[in-house]
Amino acid sequence: MKAVQFKHYGGPEVLQIVDLPDPHPGPGQVRIRVHAAGISASDTKIRRGELSFGATLPQTTGADVAGVVDEIGDGVTDVAVGDRVFGISDDQAAAAEFALLSFRAPIPPSLGFVDAAGIPVALETATRGLDQLHVTAGTTLFVNGASGGIGTATVQLAVARGARVIGAAGARNSGFLSMLGAEPVTYGDGMTDRVRTLAPGGVDVALDVAGNGVLPELIDLAGGETKNVITLADFAGAEQHGVHFSNGFADGNAFHALATIGELIEAGRFWLPVERTFPLADIAEAHRASETGHVRGRLVLTAFG
Repeated sequence: MKAVQFKHYGGPEVLQIVDLPDPHPGPGQVRIRVHAAGISASDTKIRRGELSFGATLPQTTGADVAGVVDEIGDGVTDVAVGDRVFGISDDQAAAAEFALLSFRAPIPPSLGFVDAAGIPVALETATRGLDQLHVTAGTTLFVNGASGGIGTATVQLAVARGARVIGAAGARNSGFLSMLGAEPVTYGDGMTDRVRTLAPGGVDVALDVAGNGVLPELIDLAGGETKNVITLADFAGAEQHGVHFSNGFADGNAFHALATIGELIEAGRFWLPVERTFPLADIAEAHRASETGHVRGRLVLTAFG
């Protein structure tokens, strides 16, 4: 099969399309013919050597994926050959013609492959953060970095739980956040004051998605308690300020959300916009676009055959 691989850590130019043996599913796995694969921030960090899940070079890339089941392993009863599914590539190898999935779910009827491929990582990460902060009906949540893929998922999931959400983003995204059900504030000097204008007593909990060095402000907003703040992006700041850095490999994952998100999607209450698609051959360009930090929606690879 055609697959993307890198033999050295570095910039997008290290990504190469190579021929690799076709994978085959083991117990509990399915193999899909890939129709679309998402680009996430972790993909670029792994490629640069800044994040590692124990893999050795050379490495494949990509976690988010959607396609059609064409082989099933022993013990699989939830899907069948020919089903459309989306999920997480087991071996960080979604950017390929075939992928193996243990964590998957049927694609909701209203979604195509491209939209489905942008969901899994953002959905899992947002759900995990909300679960760890115990966000329920009546919780006031502040999301720092609310307009990106994970932030957008977090806002919608929190609103669906009945929480009040205040979200920080750039000024151009204020209307977008309002549409999602959040109360927007802008980044930069005075952000804490702007949040307190909306919530004079502060917030119950805060989730840092942006990782832009504002953990002390978030602790202050959340009652001065570090236990009320979680970061998904600022590992150094978490160590410095005693805040929990949420990591799906260390904390346990929230892939259970794949099986239940369809109800919200079909009700029109959950949506992750896809900003741009790229053919697999242009994956280096897709990684460059991801690294600009100015992507509102998801970036998705297509044209695998």
